[in-house]
Amino acid sequence: MGVLIIGHGRHGKDTVCELLAPQFSSISSSLAAVRYFIFDALKEKYGYTNKEDCYNDRAEHRAEWFALIVAYNKENPTRLAEQIFQEYDIYCGMRSRREFESCRAKKLFQQVVWVDASCRLPLEATDSMELHADDATIVLDNNGPESDLLLKVQELSSFLGVNL
Repeated sequence: MGVLIIGHGRHGKDTVCELLAPQFSSISSSLAAVRYFIFDALKEKYGYTNKEDCYNDRAEHRAEWFALIVAYNKENPTRLAEQIFQEYDIYCGMRSRREFESCRAKKLFQQVVWVDASCRLPLEATDSMELHADDATIVLDNNGPESDLLLKVQELSSFLGVNL
């Protein structure tokens, strides 16, 4: 399938993926990174005893996680995306401009969806987010009630060729 869902932290990307779950498999960049390398990189520094604790603490270290993902992709900017798209239809949460442009050049995704809740939630700092709404082919407005988001995700699903 190759769908990329992007947007600022806590703006609803994971919720969109959950709503698409009946038809599409997805994983967040954070969860994939924990499974592949971040837990091993941070477990001693923060005393994590398991991957779940590491994942649940991600918002406290967003810039550090961003830097670790950039480093993981240093030799091959599409490394994480290629690993994700081998198993999943949707990559949720890319933040690096270099990764984005490299993946777009390789045509690893067919659609890019930006989830926006900027009227009700703060934007993420630029030290952990380099992408913008104009990078997306589709923008989902998540500034209203969750029922509105559900309707928009149903429309998105139809656009992607599947009805929820």
